Amino acid sequence: MDDREHSVQYFLDLIKKSHRGKFKVYIGMIAGVGKSYRMLQEAHELLENGVNVQIGYIETHGRAGTEALLQGLPVIPRRKIFYKGKELEEMDLDTIIRVHPEIVIVDELAHTNVEGSLNEKRWQDVITLLDEGINVISAINIQHIESVNEEVQEITGIEVKERVPDSVLQEADEVVNIDLTAEELIARLKAGKIYRPEKIQTALDNFFRTENILQLRELALKEVELRSDFGTRNLWLVSVVMRKHLGELSERRQSWQPGIILLL
Repeated sequence: MDDREHSVQYFLDLIKKSHRGKFKVYIGMIAGVGKSYRMLQEAHELLENGVNVQIGYIETHGRAGTEALLQGLPVIPRRKIFYKGKELEEMDLDTIIRVHPEIVIVDELAHTNVEGSLNEKRWQDVITLLDEGINVISAINIQHIESVNEEVQEITGIEVKERVPDSVLQEADEVVNIDLTAEELIARLKAGKIYRPEKIQTALDNFFRTENILQLRELALKEVELRSDFGTRNLWLVSVVMRKHLGELSERRQSWQPGIILLL
């Protein structure tokens, strides 16, 4: 390729990038830290500012606070699929592309789609939306990131089979770490704000042991910092510490570097 061809290709690549959607990811150390809650809060803020934002898929897990935040937000109905005698629901990718909102909220980035869907994985759906020029806000727990999967298994003794390649996170324009202390997280769990009562003790005996939470928290913070080292896009890296309850965020700015905001 001569210099002129290289210049043309470079310009075409710039045009392609300019039309591609922006990608924001919320990372959590474990279930229940408030990723979905924060995405819905952000959706309300965007809506109030006149932005065309739609809910493509959100998983409330029956949490009252999260379900309450869905009120007043435009939701694209899920696609119903009959699979092995059961009616299942999946994100309606085709409808999202047709409606083409400015921003779409897509929860559960590591989710495996029902057989027969356009893509096998939800992260592939997100890439499709980005390529269509739709901005996406999504969320993932640290244990689903491919490169730390084995380390998470060593910490918890549990193999997590649904994984997202690190290359997907490298596509992100913004990475937000939702951080919570072990004490606050366990208090939320015992108060029934994460799982139903019959599942609380099992969670405390397994994934939610204090030593597990501390190690997973450290992994999440390291992962967010790591994203800044790739330099694939100028990432905003944010750590938010939640106090008292999910609606009250206490943020204290610790350091400032180009491309990284670290709030602890």
